Amino acid sequence: MAAAAARWNHVWVGTETGILKGVNLQRKQAANFTAAGQPRREEAASALCWGAGGETQILLGCADRTVRRFSTEEGVFQGQRHCPGGEGAFRGLAQADGTLITCVDSGILRVWRDDEAAAPDPLLELRVGPGVCRMRQDPARPHVVATGGKENALKVWDLQGSEEPIFRAKNVRNDWLDLRVPIWDQDIQFLPGSQKLITCTGYHQVRVYDPASPQRRPVLETTYGEYPLTAMTLTPEGNSVIVGNTHGQLAEIDIRQGRLLGCLKGLAGSVRGLQCHPSKPLLASCGLDRVLRIHRIRNPRGLEHKVYLKSQLNCLLLSGRENWEDEPQEPKEEPTEDTETDELWASLEAAAKPKLPNLNQTQGTLQTRPRKHKRPRSASP
Repeated sequence: MAAAAARWNHVWVGTETGILKGVNLQRKQAANFTAAGQPRREEAASALCWGAGGETQILLGCADRTVRRFSTEEGVFQGQRHCPGGEGAFRGLAQADGTLITCVDSGILRVWRDDEAAAPDPLLELRVGPGVCRMRQDPARPHVVATGGKENALKVWDLQGSEEPIFRAKNVRNDWLDLRVPIWDQDIQFLPGSQKLITCTGYHQVRVYDPASPQRRPVLETTYGEYPLTAMTLTPEGNSVIVGNTHGQLAEIDIRQGRLLGCLKGLAGSVRGLQCHPSKPLLASCGLDRVLRIHRIRNPRGLEHKVYLKSQLNCLLLSGRENWEDEPQEPKEEPTEDTETDELWASLEAAAKPKLPNLNQTQGTLQTRPRKHKRPRSASP
């Protein structure tokens, strides 16, 4: 795929090998993009977000603490910024008002200027607590973010205000044995049109919090399955969420009543990334089984697309443009990334073919040896 055609990709996926993969569902093609020209596990992608200017730029958070900028218009990486501090992988990445927001596993949240040459040091640093699993930006208020993790309760931060959270969730009451309920928030979403937040936990719970209410505990809680929930996304209507767990199961849950609306044909491994289209009933999912799937929500057909991408997939971005078929018709190019695999399968198929008798090219008949007839034995006297 030509670099200029990168703008027409529908899904962008970050992998464990540091490759940014662009997938065009209309052409059924996938292309690899790397900053160094070859995959490196030291550059494993753990976070993706759109940069300034809509969907023309992608920010890629890598394991070596660099944030790389990729242009979807040019199909090339256009620079990077080193964001040191703390330990662990990036658990969240966002951009707001000319600044870059990063948060790592050890709980260091920092705000940087876009231009590293002008200001190599962070503008703001917050300690949000260790064991962070997710940092999520409020789409309606870009300067507001939420954090949560293992034994690290949900907190909401105003990056233009004080260094204390504007909301700190309180743990639920003890269970029926009067034992403390452990905390493990795996993913967070802001509910549009309100101040409410939704979390999914490693103990298969889905919770709704309302910072405007007097209580800091969840105003609604439900459970799904029996395995840890790892990812979550809001549906286009905003009345339900879709969650995925470590066993590849996907389910849609109504956040108004806390009931299960239905299940989707899930993945074969742990779910790492989920995102719904903002207006279409489409869901993109990826995980450790190395397959990108596009589901149609609440449709009997269910699975729309299935693309095998070779690497373990950590995160994804789904294009929000309305018309997915607006790509200009261009002649298809042969994919180059599967050459080695195709040659391997060709050799296996050649070895598996049965050997046929030789054909005489001039006569067009089979070459066979004359059969020897045995002399009959004489009868004994």
